[in-house]
Amino acid sequence: MYRSRASQGATCPRGAVGNLIESDPGTLSDETLVERVRESPRDDLRDFDSLVLRHRARVVANCRFLTRQPEHAEDLAQEVFVKAYFALPRFRGGSTFRTWLQRIKINHCLDHLKSQRGRTFVDVTAPEVSASPRMAVPASAEEELIRKEASDRLAAAIDTLPESLRIPLTLRDLDGLTYEEIAETLDLGLSAVKMRILRARREVRAGLKAEDLASRPRRSANVTAVETREEQ
Repeated sequence: MYRSRASQGATCPRGAVGNLIESDPGTLSDETLVERVRESPRDDLRDFDSLVLRHRARVVANCRFLTRQPEHAEDLAQEVFVKAYFALPRFRGGSTFRTWLQRIKINHCLDHLKSQRGRTFVDVTAPEVSASPRMAVPASAEEELIRKEASDRLAAAIDTLPESLRIPLTLRDLDGLTYEEIAETLDLGLSAVKMRILRARREVRAGLKAEDLASRPRRSANVTAVETREEQ
């Protein structure tokens, strides 16, 4: 079973430093790294580790959103890379490595969801769900609070979507895939992908608007109570 050398605390074999200086994996394309993995001995995982480090943050974040189970995201991501490692001999380069990895991730997450149905209740308001590798560090505590509140509301709204809408929206807005890549990943027509993402965005906006309208009476009541206390 594949495990990252970093997670094993392994050190580079003799001569590895020189090889890394000669061709830094960080500067190589995914496809080049894949070829190097294929040509390397089975116990040499340096190039595959480079692929893991490059894609891990996105895979973990996607697993959180796709399954709505942030507590399982790390394990699911590890399992995705295990599957990818052993499936590399079957990767023919008909698509990019990133798109190919997306297929493995989506299928694995969907299989996980199927196995959990009827047995697991998910807290869709869990703050971890809103974590995103794209999120910038806020400039102040006030901005952080505002950003977190907005992010939590958005994540909760996305969580209410059915899988058929949530997955395309996640791949587009979180992972940054093109419509064409999403269509290829999900084996859907391009027009179907665009329509599902459009519907997903409309439903998210409608949900947020309904939440705002529902919260106005509470906010007005709170303001009135404060004003009454101040007058007294």
